[in-house]
Amino acid sequence: MSRPGVHIVPLPTAQRVQPGDDLTALLLTPLAQHGVQPADGDVVCVASKVVSLAEGAIVELPPGDPRAARRELARQHAAEVVAEAPWVLITRTIHGYVAANGGIDASNVGEHAALLLPEDPDASAAALRAGIAAATGRRVGVVITDTFGRPWRRGQTEVALGVAGLPALRDERGGVDLDGRLLEVTEVALADEVAAAADLVRRKDTGTPFVLLRGLDTAGLPDGTGADLLRPLAEDLFAAGGPTAAERAIARRRTVRRFAPEVAVPEHVLEAAVAAAGTAPAPHGTRPWRFLRLTASTRQRLLDAMAAQWRTDLLSDGVEEEVIARRLERSDAVLRTAPELLLPGVRLDEAHHYPDDRRQRAERDLFVLSGGAALQNLQVVLAAHGFGTAWISSTAFCPGTVREVLDLPEHFDPIGMVAVGAPAVPPAPRGPRGPEGLLEEI
Repeated sequence: MSRPGVHIVPLPTAQRVQPGDDLTALLLTPLAQHGVQPADGDVVCVASKVVSLAEGAIVELPPGDPRAARRELARQHAAEVVAEAPWVLITRTIHGYVAANGGIDASNVGEHAALLLPEDPDASAAALRAGIAAATGRRVGVVITDTFGRPWRRGQTEVALGVAGLPALRDERGGVDLDGRLLEVTEVALADEVAAAADLVRRKDTGTPFVLLRGLDTAGLPDGTGADLLRPLAEDLFAAGGPTAAERAIARRRTVRRFAPEVAVPEHVLEAAVAAAGTAPAPHGTRPWRFLRLTASTRQRLLDAMAAQWRTDLLSDGVEEEVIARRLERSDAVLRTAPELLLPGVRLDEAHHYPDDRRQRAERDLFVLSGGAALQNLQVVLAAHGFGTAWISSTAFCPGTVREVLDLPEHFDPIGMVAVGAPAVPPAPRGPRGPEGLLEEI
């Protein structure tokens, strides 16, 4: 007499799936080869990759570095970018899944191709279930699986994308535990557990796209779909992260003075940072900030002119030539080598004009203060994307030189420079800093 329990049966196959292949036929072949007869109540787990291949969900991989190209492809097919770092892009797909690089697979599909997720995994699961029933007369469940990472935990696990013929969730709310206490939150992701169980008997290199589970007890539970597993966006706290996420994001901004020259700052990251800068408060509803992105030739001309002005100022202060050389060398190590160099400034042409110096000076100060808020936003967003910045005040000390070299109007007030790039080494974590000495009650 066999013991009750769930039996997991791998179904390896030597077949290579091609666009247009019949998934039912693809499954029936290894079932026959391994002498497995499907029975009512069995569950067949199918790797989403073979579903996508059969459905022809193959796209051309953008040119360039394959990893960067995969991220760019994920961005193009994303409904939303959830998080981003130089090594990975987390997106919400059009299906509603949150996945690294949009769940796009670039392995074993050709040198310049990539594989998207199935267009409608629930429909794919239902079609395969119907095909199995037509061919064998058996009522089986089908789970389309894929490999996903998990927040806060290392490693990946299989999850259910499409579900047909079995529950997606087992809702235990309203029941009681062993001590008789009411269960209020227990809702088991049954289809995800089935998908993970299937992965216990296969590896990525074993050619086992199909796994059969037998003995799963789902009596009395309604059938579900993969869509049942998606948390409604209104309940998604990870997107906002709560107030502590904002505090941590701001604290991540560190001054970085050594950059990895081989790592470019992506265009969309720079644009996102400048867009965030543009949300800063400003007087009179204006948007007075400008961020001038210096090309290599412009950077050299400006830094040469600024160095000459700085040298003149320091010599007039009585600073020794050796000290001046060291200061210029330290500045050049940052400003001349950073992958990107931005020159932020505030336009004062929309400032109000007053007949007295007191109010006119206050008006200018308000515009410059708004530039500081914009600078903070810019650097915080760049840090969130994994890029470092160094805000250096040099242009504020020679505004005339800056305007002359770059042919800028008199109403443009430069407020330093921002060097941007990937840190050469990870910046040390910021120690705890409280409000002591900053917050006073009077």
